[in-house]
Amino acid sequence: MSTLQQSAIGATTTATGRIRGWWAPLVAPPSPVSTVLCLVGGVLLVVSSVIHLHLWSTGYRHIPTIGPLFLLQGIVGIVLALLVGVTRRVWAALLGALFAASTIGGLLLSVEVGLFGFKDSLSAPDATLSLVVESAALVVLAAAVLLGSHRTHAVGSRLPA
Repeated sequence: MSTLQQSAIGATTTATGRIRGWWAPLVAPPSPVSTVLCLVGGVLLVVSSVIHLHLWSTGYRHIPTIGPLFLLQGIVGIVLALLVGVTRRVWAALLGALFAASTIGGLLLSVEVGLFGFKDSLSAPDATLSLVVESAALVVLAAAVLLGSHRTHAVGSRLPA
């Protein structure tokens, strides 16, 4: 019979160290495949960020509201990429996937209807490349989330050391 213990983060664990609760997939150690997906997703987030920083430095910085958002995207994307790559946890991959999705959404919104008085085009420099890289990041990081979530429900998980 296993004894239940309460950890510092509020997770209930058994005597064998298995996590119980809805948060188990968020803190579970990554599988080797999840690790690779997180690392690839992190690299894709960096590439997206570098594209946005390059565009910011070559002219977008002069566009009101859009310029600061390009700079913010570049900085936050790099921070998230490091977070995803270092932690390799489901919650970090989920944040990265949501970030990629929001970046895609911003581009498509600015192309279709305009955003903050600025209308972009997919023929603009690096727009298509950005869309491809961010779509790949979204797919890869979503796969990491789904795989990590499925794995912890299938085999249980342990608290990270």
